[in-house]
This record gives sequence, C-alpha cells and structure tokens, in this order.
Amino acid sequence: MSDRNPDTRDTPETGAWAPLQHPAFRSLWLAILVGNIGTWIHDVAAAWIMAETTGSPLMVAAVQSATTLPVVLLAIVAGTLADIVDRRRYLILAQLWMFLAAGTLAVLAQLDMLGPWSLVLLTFALGCGAAMAMPAQQATTPELVPKSLLGSAVALGSLSMNIARATGPAIGGLIVAQAGAAAAFAINALTFLAIVFALWRWKRAPAASALPPESFGLALRAGLRYASQASVLQAVLIRTGAFFAFASALTALLPIVVRQELKASAGTYGLLLGCIGIGAISGAVLLPRLRRRLDADRLFLLASLLYAGCIAGVALLRDLRALYPIGLVAGFAWISVLSSLQIAAQTAVPAWVRARALALYIVVFSAGMALGSLGWGTLAQRYSVLQALLVAAVGTALAALLTQRWHLGDAARIDVTPSGHWAQPVVADDALNTDRGPVLITIEYHVVPAQRTAFLDVLRELGRSRRRDGAITWGIAEDTALPGSFLEYFSVASWLEHLRQHERVTNEERRLQERVLTLLEPGTQPLVRHFVGAAAEGLKILAKPAHADGVLG
Repeated sequence: MSDRNPDTRDTPETGAWAPLQHPAFRSLWLAILVGNIGTWIHDVAAAWIMAETTGSPLMVAAVQSATTLPVVLLAIVAGTLADIVDRRRYLILAQLWMFLAAGTLAVLAQLDMLGPWSLVLLTFALGCGAAMAMPAQQATTPELVPKSLLGSAVALGSLSMNIARATGPAIGGLIVAQAGAAAAFAINALTFLAIVFALWRWKRAPAASALPPESFGLALRAGLRYASQASVLQAVLIRTGAFFAFASALTALLPIVVRQELKASAGTYGLLLGCIGIGAISGAVLLPRLRRRLDADRLFLLASLLYAGCIAGVALLRDLRALYPIGLVAGFAWISVLSSLQIAAQTAVPAWVRARALALYIVVFSAGMALGSLGWGTLAQRYSVLQALLVAAVGTALAALLTQRWHLGDAARIDVTPSGHWAQPVVADDALNTDRGPVLITIEYHVVPAQRTAFLDVLRELGRSRRRDGAITWGIAEDTALPGSFLEYFSVASWLEHLRQHERVTNEERRLQERVLTLLEPGTQPLVRHFVGAAAEGLKILAKPAHADGVLG
C-alpha cells in the first residue's frame, strides 16, 4: 500500500499532463509546439543567411531586433483587439499573415532574390504577426481547460516553448545545411497552417452579450483604467519587471562566458542551452505537485533565489562539469517563476479584459528582458562579466525579497467570474439612447454607527472595483445633518458604459456588496438612483431601491 498522501498524488485529472485530455487544448498545444519549432528554424536560417551574405554583427543583431521589437510596440494594441473581436478569427488572420510573410521569404530565397534589408523587413513582418497573436493566444487558455487545470495548462505552454528551444535550433541547422535556407523558411510557413487548422477545428462558444462591442479607443482606455485600479494585476507587473530586469543577465551574458571565459565552442553553448531547456521541461512536469505544497508567493520566492544562485554559479565556476547541472537548475527555476507569474496574470482579471491584461504583462516581460540584457551587456563591457553577473545575482535575490509585499497568491483567492447579480435599472422610457451621458449613479446607505470605519473600508475597496469596471469618478460623502447616512456616487461616460458595468460585475464584487449589507441599520436597504445627462426629450431614470441580495448598481 502506498504511503503517499492521496491529495498530492498526480491523478489523470490533476497531473501535469491532464490538460491534454481536453481535445481543443491538445490540438492547439501540439500545433503551437510545431509553430514554436518553426520559429526557431526561421531564426537559425535568418541569422545564417545574414552572417553569410554581410558578415556584419550589426545586421545579424538587426534580425534579432526585428523579431523582438514588435512585441514591445504592438502587444497592447494586440491585447485590445483580442478582447473586442472574435478571438478565434483574429488568431486565424494573424497566422495567415505570418504564413504569407514566411512564404514570401521562402520564395525570395529560392529565387536568390533575398537581400539583407528584405530579410530584416520580412522578419519584422513575422514579428508583428507574432506580437499581434501573443496576447490572444495566451488569453484562450482559460477557455480551453477548467480553472483547476489552468496552472498545468500554463506550465505546458511554457514547456512547449522550451521543447522548441531545445530542439528547434538543431533542426534548423540541419535543414539549412542539408536543404538550404529556402526550405527552412518554407517549413516555417507550413507550421502556421498547422495552427490555422487547429483553430479552425476549435468550436469556440460565442460571448454572451446583448451589447455592441467596444470601440478600439474605448477598449484601450478601459484596459489601462482597469490595470491602474487592479492591485493583483499590478503585483504581477511589478514582480515581473523586478525579476526579469536582473534575471536577463544570465541569458544575455552566457554566450560571452562560454566564448571568452571558458574558451569553448558554439557546441558547448548549445549544450548549456539544452540543459536549461531540459531543466524547464522537468520543472513543467513537477510544478503541479509543487503548487499543491507551496503557495504562489513562496514558490516564486524560492525559485527566484534559486535562479540568483545559478547566476552566481555561472559567474564563479569555470568547470563545465559543474555548469551543466547549473543549467538544469536554472531552467527549473526559470519555468517556476514564469508559470507563477503567468497563472497570476491569467486568473487575476475577468475574461472581458484578459487579453489586455496579458498584453501589459508581455510588454513588461519583453521590456525587462530587452533593457536588462542591454544594461548587463554594457556593465560587462565596462567592468567585467564576473562583476556584472554577481551584481545581477544579488539584484535578483534582493528584488525577490523586496517585492514580497505584492502578493501573487491573491489572484487565486479572488473570484472574477461574472456574477450578473445587478438587476437592470428601471427606465421611464425604454427608448433611452444608449449614447446619452454622462451617467451619475448614487447609492444611499444608513450605517450602524459602530460600523462606520468597517463600512468605509469596504466602500473604498468597492470603489476600486467601480473604477475598474468603467467609472470615471467615484466618491463617498456623509450627510452633515444625519450622521451614519452616506451617499456613494460614481459616474460613467454613457448609458451604454453603465450597461457594460452590469455585465462586468463579478462574484468578488458580490462578496463586497454582501459585506456592505451586514453593516447597515436593521430594516434599511440601499437606495440606488441613476441620472443621465439632460436632453431635450426629457427622459429620466426612476429611483430604484436595491434588492436585499446586494444589488448596488
């Protein structure tokens, strides 16, 4: 008989591979894995052609920049679009765009018409397609698996990238050597069709909303406004920026360590990268079990400190037999941090704004990696690789310790599922123009005097949720003639925006509103009134008392 705790056993329903039991997730995961390998094949072929035709390190670097720069420039735009259009069709169009760019590269290479700048421009076009697809692609994960499997699904997504990183360069080098760059570009193009096929087979349930979609400008502002009031999402962004700004030193300086410090070959560098990939793959398999034993914040802290130790090890050790195990541990720590951040980013926000929130996460991650790499390279050039890596190791550890006040674990404790518990407001005339505005909503409360402080604390938290969901202004005032009589007020841009608030309200807000009701004078209920910008037709919104179930909007 096993002596293992049954709560920690990897069952088919809860293990690392459980998300693959869901056909839509499995199909997309396999297709994206093939696509990630194709991306590495392209990177190898593009770098080789540029090095062969120009011999310029600057032009080789330009190819890499053409891949990464679009992520920083376009991710927020991409996240906004992914939240307001049909996500499945949007992803299909993005894949077809990349198929066209990769196919053009293949044709030009085959015809011997691919020059350095056309290679850079077409690689930039591929990067734009990837940047536009990335937020939508990540935001689909919660639609493909149950919430209980989201952590494993995110880890499998990271596993896909690391499998590609471990195998793609070798496959790309073999294809370029045996069949030429044109064949490599053509194979990459075909991988996008594999993703299109998987997306075409996915029968996505349409979003249930009777309201028209937001315009791009409104959606962009709504996403930024949400992020400015969402403390859990802010915690994810702060910890992402703090970690990757320092942790980027290892990937940025590892080639220099191998070439200059160890006097080793590119093959050794490839083996070290392979060890990091294998460590990440092992971590993805073990993470479901670790998450059942450690909360998100403790796992993040331990993995960050472990990664800091790996940076220090690379700085101080010059024995390859020791560096290979360090690579394995670094890969394990890296995926542990990355999955902790991604899970928190996925679960901290409701579905209506998820792609925009993930876009912000992607921008912070990419900017941290890009600017951090540049900074560590500059520091290493001015002083030494040893000093730069040691500073980065200390910085990684300090960043993990000093950012503990921002909790990732809060994402698992809030319920952002739409509750739909706000009743529709009573309107004197059903023909009210949804463009009318601004709209002022007031809610009158009569609070037990002894509960005044607790009431104000809950109301301030509720106020943040009002602003997240669309309120332009929010406040709370007390009647000077009747202590304990409070008026909450908030405004939105239009009647349509207020109707969107009704759709966006979540179970977390329901919990806050139920807490408010317990602090009121016995026998009293909140009184909700709606006022809309005056117009010639004179339509008005009737005052409406809130229901006892906590409908306060």
